[in-house]
Amino acid sequence: MQSQKLENLLNQALNATESERERSQELNVGYNPVDQMWELIIKYSGNLETVRQISERVTELLNEYAIIHIRQSQIPNLVQIVEVEYVEKPKRLFFQVRNGKRVSCINEVQDARFSLTGQGVLVAVIDSGVDYTLPDFRNEDGTTRIRYLWDQSLKAVEGEHVPKEYGMGVEYTKEEIDAAFPDFYHVITPKNIVTQGAITIRTRDISGHGTAVAAIAAGNGRGSGGVYAGVAPQSEFIVVKLGNPMSGGFPRTTELMQGIDYVIRKAQELRMPVAVNISFGNTYGARDGTSLLERFIDDISNIWKSCICIGTGNEGATAGHTSGRVSENIRENREQEIELAVQEKQPSLNVQIWKRYVDQIDISIVSPTGTRIGPVEERLGTQRFTVDATEILLYYGEPSPFSTNQEIYLDFLPRGSYINSGVWKMVLTPRKIVDGQYEMWIPGEGTLNPGTGFLRPVSSTTLTNPATAIRAITVGAYDSLTFSYADFSGRGPLTGESASAVKPDLVAPGVNVSTISVGGGVAEFSGTSFATPFVTGSAALLMEWGIVRENDSYLYGEKVKAYLRRGAEPFPGIEKYPNEKVGYGRLCLAESIPD
Repeated sequence: MQSQKLENLLNQALNATESERERSQELNVGYNPVDQMWELIIKYSGNLETVRQISERVTELLNEYAIIHIRQSQIPNLVQIVEVEYVEKPKRLFFQVRNGKRVSCINEVQDARFSLTGQGVLVAVIDSGVDYTLPDFRNEDGTTRIRYLWDQSLKAVEGEHVPKEYGMGVEYTKEEIDAAFPDFYHVITPKNIVTQGAITIRTRDISGHGTAVAAIAAGNGRGSGGVYAGVAPQSEFIVVKLGNPMSGGFPRTTELMQGIDYVIRKAQELRMPVAVNISFGNTYGARDGTSLLERFIDDISNIWKSCICIGTGNEGATAGHTSGRVSENIRENREQEIELAVQEKQPSLNVQIWKRYVDQIDISIVSPTGTRIGPVEERLGTQRFTVDATEILLYYGEPSPFSTNQEIYLDFLPRGSYINSGVWKMVLTPRKIVDGQYEMWIPGEGTLNPGTGFLRPVSSTTLTNPATAIRAITVGAYDSLTFSYADFSGRGPLTGESASAVKPDLVAPGVNVSTISVGGGVAEFSGTSFATPFVTGSAALLMEWGIVRENDSYLYGEKVKAYLRRGAEPFPGIEKYPNEKVGYGRLCLAESIPD
């Protein structure tokens, strides 16, 4: 089928065969072939009565967004519903993994002058869960600092509570977690599952990613004698462990959206300001702030007293992005030839080409063996080509109601086990050019073989989605030992009409950050995942100073961002601010609080 109400990638996925979807990294995300069911994101207006009639499950989110589960056969009926404005499929999310407080001027605001601790402010960690048994997440009397913990990955058993708004996972309250601990020195059974006490808590942080993030943002340091205390050590937590019940083993954007919705609703219910930490991202999209996930974050940022902090991702030093400009000028090289190396035993690969819709550009594809396809006609719908051991699906998209950009999506699928290795070429030939700028992305480094990537990569515009949401506080990383920019940190700018928006907003320590790990002990972590919680904790302290202590009742959202930008410190040798690497500079909380 084909509908302008569906995003390009969803149109492509619906046009693909079952076999093609199974061989694709991206097209099968959100689809369950057993019952031919899709999980989809919709933006709607009015009510969802008609949508509910044709869907298996509907989860209503704030600001007229929803997550639905619907059989593929019902999607043609879905797009006919007037109240449904736009539909997208989920994308996979990946961790942003690659001495912080002192260089970020945090110690100064925790000491005598301000004595800020985060008390009265919630810190929400949407991640892989936390090791809630650690003393760093417990009060002096042994009770937990976690107000709510929602594990999306669990299936409820008798006696467990499923959040009714979302219909999945298991929710544990502070009272239930406390009931699992007979005393502060309770000995924990293996795998972080508490089986003694009055209740069983089954959730666990397998990767340790969320535990480290939570400890940096708001751990109290009780397990290390205060040495590894976080930024907001007296904040309380809301924890969401993102689920991954479908194939692929990665959480999806639909689960992230429900997690954000959950923590904002809980903060409203508790009447407490909340700083939200997101250390996940993906490489799909135009980086112009117009996807439903980005727009959802922008919209929900206007609800309640909140700040949403998101890492830039770790694609800055990879070969996953390139860009350029084509021209009609006959004195210039009219053709742009982009080379993409594919390492041996690469199972599949997709390429996104984004350009301005006003430009008309022909595309040709040259295989490693020299076989040329194209120029390919620009027409709606999926076009299929076969070259040696590789099947190519090509889809020309249209601009959406929210973006003037156009996507050309290529999916390289194996006819056997792997696609052709070697150097592929994509040749862009101008027909009618007004702007000429194009951007290309492939999936994130962690999903590809090490030798797969563009031969002439461009490090700018390597932010991952949803760090490209305009109203989020977007956080990059730097090395606090050398005071140098971390080259892996994703860079701006945004594209299209959003190019003037500054991203990242600022950077924080993200190289060899020492913090607690699952089961206790200390480990070092690198990546924008671990820079972001420095800013999340700082946002909590600003909201404590402003809202809780009544110095500024309006210190949340964009105002927190403005204060953090103003207090940011420059780097040696960097003169222009803001810039695409470090935004307004490095986090300095003491300079962000008004005199």
